[in-house]
This record gives sequence, structure tokens and C-alpha cells, in this order.
Amino acid sequence: MKVAILGGGPAGLYFAISMKLRDPSHDVTVYERNRFDDTFGWGVVLSDETMSNFGDNDPISEKMIRDNFAYWDDVKTVRGDEAMTSSGHGFCGIGRKNLLLLLQERARALGVTLAFETNLSDEKIKELKDSHDLVVAADGLNSGARRLFADHFQPEIDMRRNHFVWLGTHQKFDDAFTFIFEETEHGWIWAHAYQFDDDTATFIVECGPETFKAFGFDKLDQKASIALCEKIFAKHLGGHPLMTNANHIRGSAWIQFPRVTCENWYHDNIVLLGDSSATAHFSIGSGTKLGMESAIALADQLNTGKALQDALQTYQEERKLQVLRVTSAARNSTEWFEEVERYLTLDLTQFTYSLLTRSQRISHENLRLRDPEWLGAAEAWFQKQAGKTSTRSPMFAPFTLRDMTLENRVVVSPMAQYKAQDGMPTDWHFVHYAERAKGGAGLVFTEMLCVSKQGRITPGCPCITPAQVPAWRRLAEFVHGETKAKLCAQIGHAGRKGSTRLAWEGIDKPLKEGNWDLLSASAIPLMEGNVTPKAMDRADMDLVKSQFVDAVTSAQEAGFDMIEMHAAHGYLLASFISPVTNTRSDDYGGSLENRMRFPLEIFHAMRAAWPDSKPMSVRISAHDWMGDAGVTPQEAVDIAQMFKDAGADAINVSSGQTDKAEQPVYGRMFQVPFSDRVRNEIGAPTLVAGNIYEPDHVNSILMAGRADLVLLARPHLTDPYWTLHAAVELGDTEQEWPAPYEGGRRQANQLAERAKAMAT
Repeated sequence: MKVAILGGGPAGLYFAISMKLRDPSHDVTVYERNRFDDTFGWGVVLSDETMSNFGDNDPISEKMIRDNFAYWDDVKTVRGDEAMTSSGHGFCGIGRKNLLLLLQERARALGVTLAFETNLSDEKIKELKDSHDLVVAADGLNSGARRLFADHFQPEIDMRRNHFVWLGTHQKFDDAFTFIFEETEHGWIWAHAYQFDDDTATFIVECGPETFKAFGFDKLDQKASIALCEKIFAKHLGGHPLMTNANHIRGSAWIQFPRVTCENWYHDNIVLLGDSSATAHFSIGSGTKLGMESAIALADQLNTGKALQDALQTYQEERKLQVLRVTSAARNSTEWFEEVERYLTLDLTQFTYSLLTRSQRISHENLRLRDPEWLGAAEAWFQKQAGKTSTRSPMFAPFTLRDMTLENRVVVSPMAQYKAQDGMPTDWHFVHYAERAKGGAGLVFTEMLCVSKQGRITPGCPCITPAQVPAWRRLAEFVHGETKAKLCAQIGHAGRKGSTRLAWEGIDKPLKEGNWDLLSASAIPLMEGNVTPKAMDRADMDLVKSQFVDAVTSAQEAGFDMIEMHAAHGYLLASFISPVTNTRSDDYGGSLENRMRFPLEIFHAMRAAWPDSKPMSVRISAHDWMGDAGVTPQEAVDIAQMFKDAGADAINVSSGQTDKAEQPVYGRMFQVPFSDRVRNEIGAPTLVAGNIYEPDHVNSILMAGRADLVLLARPHLTDPYWTLHAAVELGDTEQEWPAPYEGGRRQANQLAERAKAMAT
């Protein structure tokens, strides 16, 4: 196969090496526009895992690289005069120029032709395409080949908000990968510093756009810009200057990071490789790793004997998913640094934890494997903030709202059961909620309890009126008498989402018969064929408000410990908040202030009817997943602030289910970023749910300060005793079980210890 590789960076060179290793008869030429020793970066970071992959592919080049590594095991966080170090991270660095020279040496030894100082013009690319069996576009994030055939590759380039400049220094940072955060008169600015040879370290300076402009970096030349950075970080540089190797660039050499993704990775006989196909932010140091590992995968496919198009299609299908996992983690890390000022007021322990877990690739228990001593101290710090002298995991720390103190941070999420009869809860509800209270969770939510029969979602939904008080009181008395769990009544009104079938009979579809009248902010049916609701007038509002107040009174009489006002998911109160469902032109529509008017009116009435000693939360949809047409995460912060100002003790941060046209983006812990934003921007406790199913998830969320309580839904459907079993899994022997189940607790812990001993 005659192969032309555009770009002599690590990905292109390593692909050339990998092709020659698999078949020396391949005719491989690398075309590079720069000189052989030109490079505009400093150090490259690779993990032990990545080097193992390289060793399997080519032990010779792997040894060449490894022999030139600088190693470190620690990550150090420096914030002003504070510093904290975590160990066990296993990274290594090498100078980018040195890496390129080593790969060039290996490529030449295998018979690869290297053509430097070659102008890769559009004409040259087309010429190579016509004269070669394959053209590999490894020409970086500004790929000329990708631009030339953009209609086929369909790239998307998202220019991220922060500015950064890639510098070097002879100051030693050989003890740890060091993050330095400095507060200045113009805001926070920070550096990513790490050693990559005996006397040189990478020193990347980064800041937000406001700080960038306030310092005037956009108007300074490189010399003045570097001098200013030296002044800002003087106490960390030990008198050593900062250096640039980008003198060819006019201006300050500060740039913004372009997040590149492509719909297609190949067209005819051209295939994208490395940064030309997808970029990973420098804050997780995976760009070189991705490019070189993709080079291995591409070489593997091209040497299977498949037809070229089949090989390229398989490469795209398999590698694109793997790259997406890393670039998604890189996106999380990028966004963390873009919003870092949100976290800089956290205690250094929690800030460091948040920094270490920012990409969500490192979890709580993974940190324990890396540095059990540091994590143990962090857990003790978390427990101390909760008023305990304990080293238990964060999920087992108590939490207090007003006069209610929870045993732990695990919450049984509201889950509709559709088993009520004419609004009345049945034995199903008693058994369902009682079992989950016995299961060890600190707080158990009911499903949404409707303030009236008209306010039900389905005929199987329960109400909370004086008629239901005895049934709910029976449950509350059992929970309080037999368990340490607290009980929260979620109170709401279905609005336009009412009068629908039971979930297993056709979710959100109208009843086949017996539909009832509905109310909403505007006369917009949920779907075609559903009941069109009446746009509420003042009389309707007064009636519904009185129903909410009666529901609160009933919840108090039933003995609930807490209530939550449901103002999410497109139900009645949410229909006022979202512009998707609120098209009113009166004082209750239009601006956010107007759209919040009725929900806040209901909240104030509920809070006034609920005892001062008991807490009350509000569930909101932080994202309608409807683009700019609906509630956005930024607007959700304003919504949460209004409820906090009104007296909400906590915000239950959810999303979606406002309209059938939504386009949600699901994933593990997908709603946690919304909770994080609300909690740390308005300073209010938050609850969060959403594809959270492991103790690791719960502990990571809590320890990083992204929520205060974590709700699990489906895990509690499959296992009412999820919390008890999680304690066993974590080796926590302090967790209490119901007294009659003591034998089960002992056996579960013994079996867990035996399994652990056998595994080691």
C-alpha cells in the first residue's frame, strides 16, 4: 500500500511506524510543512497505561521513549499560600521535541520516508490523494485536509472560552504535577506545571476571558506578556524566567482551545487521525495519547485484508466511540476550569478533590486505590463538617435541614407507582415505602402526591387531602417507629400532563375513556389527542392555591418530616416557569419574573402553612433540553435563587420532561452538573438524581461538593436495601440494620470479608 501521511507529529509518525511493523512492504511517506526539529509545544504527558499499550505495539520505540521520561506520582494543588498533595497518580512526561526526534529515528530505521519543509497546499493534498492508495490527515487541529473536504467530514469546532499560553521554564516541578491558582487584582489566573526532562518544565498559564482582557494580554506582545506572567507567578518560579518556543507567532501567543469533533472520519481514500478528527483539552493531557492509540487502531484495520472502505469504516466505528469517552472526560475537565472560580472558595481539601475528579474518569474508590491516606483524611474532613468524628464515606455523613437531621445522604427518589385507587394510597404504597425506609436510606420521598383528583397524572396516582391522612399517617408511624429514615411528601399538580393512562398502558397517552378537565399556564395540550388544558384565570389560581395549602396541612397531620413543592417536569407549576409551556401575555407570562409569579405565590402559601421547624424543598427543571426556547441551566440558577430567597431550604435539581420535542443528553450522572452549578453559585443545598447507581457515584458527588443529598430511583426499585448493601460493599461495618435482620448483616459482612481476602 502506498501511503501519504500529512503531518509529522506524534500521531502521524507513530502510524507510519505501526504500518511498517505490520508489513515492511508498505510504501510510507510522512509530509511535514516544518523543519524536522521545529515544535511549538513543550512537554507531553503519558500515563503508565498508555505506555503499556505502546509496549504491546512496538517495544523498541516504547523503550526509547521510556528511557527519556521524567516520572511523577503526585498531584499538587497550590492556592495562594495553601498547598495540598495527593499521590499515586502514575504519570510521566517527555519533551515534545525529544519525542518527535525519537519517533523520527524509529520511523527511518523501519524504512519510512520523511519529507520535511513540504508545503501542504490544497493542490498538494489533492495531488497526494490521486497518487496514493491512502492519505492520512494527521495535520492537527487546523487540518488543511479536513478543511478542504469539510462537506464530507462535517467538522464542528467549538472555541472554548478560556485563554491560555503554552510556556516553559527551568524551574523545577519534578516532585508533582502542579496546579497553581493565584488571585490577582483582575481575578484568578492559574498554571498547569510539570517536569518533562532534567531541567525543563511545561508551564501553561490559563485564565477566563474577563481576566485576560483586564490584564491586557490581548494587546501585549510575547515579551511583555511573558514578563507579566513571570510577575504573577514569581514566588513559584524561583527566579527562573518563562520561555516561549512560539516566536514565529505574532502577538502574545495566547490562544483559546478549539474542541473539534467530526461526523465522518474518512472520505474516499483520506482518513483523519489525531487532532484533525477530535481534540482533547490539554488539562487531561490526552491529545498525544489519543492520536498515537488511534494510529495503532488504524494500522490494525488496514492490515486485516479488508477492502479499504471496509477497513476505514470499522476503524471509524470502533475508534470513534473510544475517543468519545476520552474527549467527553476532556470536556468535563475543560468546563471545570472554565467555571473554576465557582469552586475556589471551597475548603482546600474539597477543592483538591473536585480538581482530581473533574473529568469523572477518577472516582472516589479509584482515589482510595491511588492514595488511601489522603482520601481517608478527606473523608474525615467531610464528616467533621457534618459534625461527626468519623472516617466513614461521605454518603454516611448526617445532614441537617432546619430541625430535621438525616442519618445519611442517600435518598429514595420519588417514583410513581400508579397503584392508588380513586386517589387513595393502598397497601402497595405502605409496603413499597416501608421496605425502602427499612433499607437504610436517610430520606424517603413519596411519589408526587396530588393536591386534588383533577391534579392527578393518572387514575392510579395518590392524593394528599384530608381523606388520605389516615393512610399516610399509618406509613409515617411505621417509618418513625421502626427505622431512622425521614419521610418527605412531594406535593404537586399534574397540570396539562394529567388525565393519562398508567405507565404500562401507554405513558402520557390520554385515557381511552373518562378523561377529566385540565388546567395549565396556557392552553397547550401535551400531545396531539391529549386533553387541551384551560389557561388558568385568577379564580383557578386561587382554587389551586387553597388546594396546595390543604395538602400541606394534611401532610403535617399525617406526620411527614419534610415536604417538597414539585415545580419541574412540565407539571402545573413548571408550566408557568417554562417559556415552552407559558405563552401568556398577562402578568404571569413573558419575563422570568412574571413566569415565576404564580409558583412563588404557591411556595409562600405552602411555607406559611408548614411548621417553621420542618424543611421544605422545591424541585425544578434546570434544563428543558429545548435549546434557547426553554429553561436553560443559566436561567435555572436564577429560578433557584428566587426560591431560595423565598425560603426554600434546598433545591432538588432535575431536568427535562417539559415537552415531547425535547432533545435530552443522557449519561452517567447527567444532571449533576446542573446541581453543581446551582449549589455553588447561589450557596443553597441541592439534591440530585439522574443515572446515579453506584456508591462510588454518590460519594464522588458529595465529596466534590456537587450536591448535598443524592437521590437514587431505579436502584431502589431493584433493591430496597441498596444503602445497607452499599455499606457492605464499602466495608462499612458501622451501618445499622433493622434488629430482626442482624443475622443477615453479620453474614453479609463476613462474606464480603471472605471475598476480599480471596481476591488478594
